[in-house]
Amino acid sequence: MAEIHPLHVDQFEYDTLVQPAVALRLETQRNDSESAVHKHRKGQLVVAYGGGIVCTGEDGVWMVPSGFGVWIPGGVAHSNRVTANGQVCFLFVEPGVALLPDHCCTLALSPLILELILHLSDQAQNYPPHSRTARLANVLLEELELAPTEQLYLPLPASTALRTIARALAQDPANRATMASWAHHVAMSERSLSRLVKGETGLTFGQWRKQWQIIVALQSLAEGLSVQRTAEALGYESVSSFISMFRKTLGTSPARYLRNTALPAKNSGHRASAVASVPR
Repeated sequence: MAEIHPLHVDQFEYDTLVQPAVALRLETQRNDSESAVHKHRKGQLVVAYGGGIVCTGEDGVWMVPSGFGVWIPGGVAHSNRVTANGQVCFLFVEPGVALLPDHCCTLALSPLILELILHLSDQAQNYPPHSRTARLANVLLEELELAPTEQLYLPLPASTALRTIARALAQDPANRATMASWAHHVAMSERSLSRLVKGETGLTFGQWRKQWQIIVALQSLAEGLSVQRTAEALGYESVSSFISMFRKTLGTSPARYLRNTALPAKNSGHRASAVASVPR
């Protein structure tokens, strides 16, 4: 079998390999890009080494800042959007070889995990089962089983009315319309809309919209937008109000959060695009 080295994802036959872990490093793109909805036989960990990634599934949106990864079990349909300055690795995991979640989630990755994934991406991917690369892959999977999850997730509702609101917020994150206004927009009573949001997402309308703002803010900050411009893009009248919201939600300020998650990578400073497309 020919050796398979890091190359373009469309040419990478990851699902045909039976190795426990297979890694692919993508070239940095000058423009942001989004993959079509697809799924894999293997589980996939999408890792951000620079910029950020937004992964959209049928029932949610997951944000992946630098130093994090989103885990997608095998067979789950999804699309990935990479920011303009994104540096990305894909880790494909053979089903059943590691005790990883059976649902999509964002994982905080240790420096060891991040370095092991990079190292694996530089190796021939059809490595023999008892080789040094195979042993390193097993260590990587053992460490990955211990990675903690992060609440960088926005549940996407199934109902047409809430999908309409979600798409409107994706197109205009600064929209500050009240729940009463949204209820009128989707031809519902305010009380019915409140019950629907709670029933489908487990959150109040205010919590759900705030979580959406956090996802947008993280994408903007990951792509190099300043805290002030991010606050303005989200419709905040003052930077302090935005920082307060960010701190209450994630337990730290935007600047400190970025310092804690920063990896050696060059940021291009492009303006962030819409957070994600919402499945219809």
